[in-house]
Amino acid sequence: MILSLIDEYKENIEKAAEMIRAGGVVAFPTETVYGLGANATDEAAVARIFALKGRPGDNPLIVHVDSIPEAQRAAVFCDKANILAERFWPGPLTLVLKNRGLPGAVTAGLDTVGVRMPDCDAALSLISASGVPIAAPSANKSGSPSPTKPEHVQKDFGEDLMILDAGECSVGLESTVIDMTRDIPVILRPGAVTREMIRECIGEAAYTESFSPDEQETPMSPGMKYRHYAPRAAVTVVEGNNISVAEAIKYLYDKDIKKGDKPLIMASRENKIHYGKRDVVLTGSVYHPYEAAKCLYGLLRDADEDGYTNIYFEAIPKTGIGFAVMNRISKAAAYNIVKV
Repeated sequence: MILSLIDEYKENIEKAAEMIRAGGVVAFPTETVYGLGANATDEAAVARIFALKGRPGDNPLIVHVDSIPEAQRAAVFCDKANILAERFWPGPLTLVLKNRGLPGAVTAGLDTVGVRMPDCDAALSLISASGVPIAAPSANKSGSPSPTKPEHVQKDFGEDLMILDAGECSVGLESTVIDMTRDIPVILRPGAVTREMIRECIGEAAYTESFSPDEQETPMSPGMKYRHYAPRAAVTVVEGNNISVAEAIKYLYDKDIKKGDKPLIMASRENKIHYGKRDVVLTGSVYHPYEAAKCLYGLLRDADEDGYTNIYFEAIPKTGIGFAVMNRISKAAAYNIVKV
């Protein structure tokens, strides 16, 4: 059931908080994507998240809090973590820190836990009204594109799940995740808080490999080990200069048509002109990667709804949030990347 927060904000926040306190699961909005939340201190409630999503048990969850003091009760903060929290919270940044005692179901048995304070009034209101930290992965079936609208959540889980509706998410990609337990912090998952922004605050920060399969036995962050963000359609990412990319995509598209497939091109506003009457959806301007971030998952979901069998995605520059966009689409493509 979808509960609108436009007309009955307080009433519906309280209904959802009651569900959390009772050990239930609620889908709720954040600035990044919709989350599937439960009481992070209740192991049975957390287990319900994994069952609903079909999520592997070795894939840890992020714990959402409404204040820095609450985060400090859940995890052990170092000086650099305090600096980042003060600078970027509330916001799309998850800090991986030593766990202070949250259940192993949340942490996948690790001694670390990811915590963040979302930049979303509805999410913060829900956490405060519930009186507990909320563990929440994205509110989608495991491996499929994350939801940025309440309708996406309902499509995956049906009418029975309680969904708080605050409209479309403003960022559209999951939070940046950074491991603060190492001598040099390591970004495990890129997002809207970029490496450059982090370096300005605390100095050096490293990246894990973001554009090839990660074979860790136990991932420290969601989105590291398993195929993620993927539609049913086969996705191919094409990289190179504009003209070469367009020519390669047209060749692949036309080849699919001859085979009887139904291909789709995801292209920038500037490059649409190259594709003629072929089926094209726009990812926004190549100069404004935040547009691609906000619409990416919706476009992937729409492609499935419309029955497309193959998707060809024009690579965008790996700068700013564009780095995170390319990380997500590379995983959706199972690293099927054509360079021309």
